[in-house]
Amino acid sequence: MPTRKAPGPTRERRKTDDSLLTERKKTDDALKDDRRADARAADKVIDRARAVADTVLSVSRRKEDRQAAKVQQAKPAVAVAGERAQADRDLRGERAAADDVLREERQDQTETLTALLVHERATTDAYLLTERARSDDAVAHRDDFLGMVAHDVRNLLHGVVLNLALLRSARGQKNADAEAAAADGRIKRYVARMNRLIGDLVDVTSIDAGKLAMMLVEADAVALVTEASEAFQPAAIEKGVSLSAEVPKGPLLARFDHDRMLQVFANLFSNAIKFTPQGGTVTVRVEAQPGLLRFCVGDTGVGIPASMLGAIFERFWQVGKNDQRGMGLGLYISKCVVEAHHGKIWAESEAGKGTQVFFTLPLRP
Repeated sequence: MPTRKAPGPTRERRKTDDSLLTERKKTDDALKDDRRADARAADKVIDRARAVADTVLSVSRRKEDRQAAKVQQAKPAVAVAGERAQADRDLRGERAAADDVLREERQDQTETLTALLVHERATTDAYLLTERARSDDAVAHRDDFLGMVAHDVRNLLHGVVLNLALLRSARGQKNADAEAAAADGRIKRYVARMNRLIGDLVDVTSIDAGKLAMMLVEADAVALVTEASEAFQPAAIEKGVSLSAEVPKGPLLARFDHDRMLQVFANLFSNAIKFTPQGGTVTVRVEAQPGLLRFCVGDTGVGIPASMLGAIFERFWQVGKNDQRGMGLGLYISKCVVEAHHGKIWAESEAGKGTQVFFTLPLRP
């Protein structure tokens, strides 16, 4: 895939950023107002508590003075005033210390809240950047994909137009019937390729939407393999490749979508025949294993490097290769179909010695 430069900020994203900054400012202002209101409420409670304490202290001192006067044991006024002044100073010192502790606690709370807020916003920004990067990548893939689709469809339509022109020009000439039959065959192949391309586009759209339709019914997997191999015998013969099916005699029953599984085999057979040289072989097998059926489509073609085996089932894997493998959707769709049946699909290969693609279907208990 060609790399694509990420687009610059769009009007919608600038609006989103502006809205986000506005909301954050509102949040900051609201938090500041809340903290101020909480501080004022706490100060009022403290002031009331201290006022009550001062009142209780004054009442206690007047009571003490009256009792001392009754028993005529009152201390000299200067001594009493000095003691009480010292007590007041101690009380003011304790209150000042308490105020300092309260201010420090409030400052610590503010700093902690600010740090948490900064961390939360940094995380939000990171998520936002990640989602935007994914969005940019998806848009880039979509644009590349549409460009490739348009290119392929244009080429196919051009081939149809050229062959129609050949049909018109061949009228009344020698070998007209042979040329007309050849042109008719090419037009049918081009139309079939366009139809398959459109089907792949519909399937990819359904997969992305999580709506890939499946109609699971109990059927014979042996009959399925036989039907698929017979359908691709003409293509194999035309390429000069031997296509054979190795199946057991008895039926193997499983629940699967018949048309979707034919689609999987069509993708696997197409790739196997395409990349197997003339005189090579393509073999399809099915066997029962505990709890599942295992299928295999093997060929004696060019093979796949081991480092690329994990990537061949990804979308667009083939795009941009020199061998012109097409849109690179067939194996991706096959993987999604098999997984929708709760099966698995994988490939084993050695470059220059062919490829084997395996997939499984679970048996009904």
